[in-house]
Amino acid sequence: MNTTFRNEPLLELRRGPVRNEALQALAALDARLPLEVPMLIGDDVVTGQVFASVDPSNPTTVVANAHAATAAHVHDAITAAERGQQVWSKRPTTERAAALSRAAGILRSRRFELAALAVREAGKPWAEADGDVAEAIDFLEYYAQNALVLDAGRPLVQMPGERNSMRYVPRGVTGVIAPWNFPLAIAAGMVSAALATGNAVVLKPAEQAPACAKAVVDALHAAGVPHDALALLPGGDEPGKALVADPRIHTIVFTGSVAAGLNILQTAHTMVPGQRHVKKVIAEMGGKNAIIVDSDADLDDVVPGLLKSAFGFAGQKCSAASRALIHRAVADELTERLAGALSTLRVGPAADFGTDVPPVIDIAAQQRIEGYIDSAAPLAQGDTRDDGFYVPPTLFAGLPTDHKIIQEEIFGPVLSLETVDSVEHACELVDAGGFALTGGLFSRSPRTIEHVSERTPVGNLYINREITGAMVGRQPFGGGRLSGTGPKAGGPDYLLQFVEARAVTENTVRHGLVV
Repeated sequence: MNTTFRNEPLLELRRGPVRNEALQALAALDARLPLEVPMLIGDDVVTGQVFASVDPSNPTTVVANAHAATAAHVHDAITAAERGQQVWSKRPTTERAAALSRAAGILRSRRFELAALAVREAGKPWAEADGDVAEAIDFLEYYAQNALVLDAGRPLVQMPGERNSMRYVPRGVTGVIAPWNFPLAIAAGMVSAALATGNAVVLKPAEQAPACAKAVVDALHAAGVPHDALALLPGGDEPGKALVADPRIHTIVFTGSVAAGLNILQTAHTMVPGQRHVKKVIAEMGGKNAIIVDSDADLDDVVPGLLKSAFGFAGQKCSAASRALIHRAVADELTERLAGALSTLRVGPAADFGTDVPPVIDIAAQQRIEGYIDSAAPLAQGDTRDDGFYVPPTLFAGLPTDHKIIQEEIFGPVLSLETVDSVEHACELVDAGGFALTGGLFSRSPRTIEHVSERTPVGNLYINREITGAMVGRQPFGGGRLSGTGPKAGGPDYLLQFVEARAVTENTVRHGLVV
């Protein structure tokens, strides 16, 4: 396998032939709908109560009929995973890494098909959908290569008369609870990190995007991951809760809301009869991300950067901007420009290449976001539609700092503008919040950039650019405080979360020989 990591190139969707191939893939997918997503437990294909995932742009279109797992199915899947753990953990790291790299190749060969699936099932515009596939490929390749580095071990201090060594071993069966907003990439990333380090996995994907998760699992199975070592359990809260509570689970990997993440942490850290280990929880729980705009910022860069950060994919990214902290010297001009620019954003179906703001994922999200918008008077709003789960891109300005629009994660196309007296004032507002995931700064001053870089608590700070779109291997992603437990996905230390270190010290001063 290739040992030099490079990010998967994105498709050039501005080119006519590329667009034509994408549309052909979408048409071929549409002809197969609805897809079938059973539970995959060991070698068994298991059916159950059926639920549907739908196209957010056209909710009458059923994308997949999935079979909901129960607590009993979780028990069976973990039993199979314990068998798979025994086999998979004993595979040489080179074999495990090669399997992940082969899975990346399978996703690469299905590039347009999988992007089309993300367009339909998750409502992702083409560029976002293609980026999702590329990031899934990146995670598989990156963690495969990092597993080889980890397997080589790290040097220890050696003294005369003793030999010291340390190796990393798998923690054990891993439960993965994946989100819908990056249904290919995040599922692939969390699953492949566990597999690369020798752990069997039980995957519970978001109920809104089960077909995308199945595509990832199918690729890994086809690449050589034993069926016992990787299970798929579509469904809602029941399988997720059962997975977290089972004493046989060693590691839980979660991406989702703060409320769900805190519940997982509480449950996982409660010892139950039969449990002989402390569970490890790797949680990424969202953010309330702010972009600081200094008085010397180039507003020609700020406007598109803010629009993309706040309204791309309808703001449905944990890294999306929901606050702009604008220096008083440029606040009026930037507010006027943003309000005018809002009307240029095209709200429409994810499958339209010209769409800037697609629908949100489902009716529950639509109603929740509308509740936030109705709680205050907007400064400006963009267009909307009534043939899908659409929410108009919305700007607020001048809200009190304690307003829920400013304090709570909305996860939708809503941006609040706040005027600050200085960059330090903006940093104080960021520091006062509970989240610490991403943030941004627009400034031409090297001194200001250095100050904010040292001052901000966020896990990922982006300077003079949009604050979304972290790249595997280049921008390791993750934050602290209520944004998560801190591990950086797509970074060189992430695999350490899935292993335990074992040190061996041998006295090499031998007295005689064994005969």
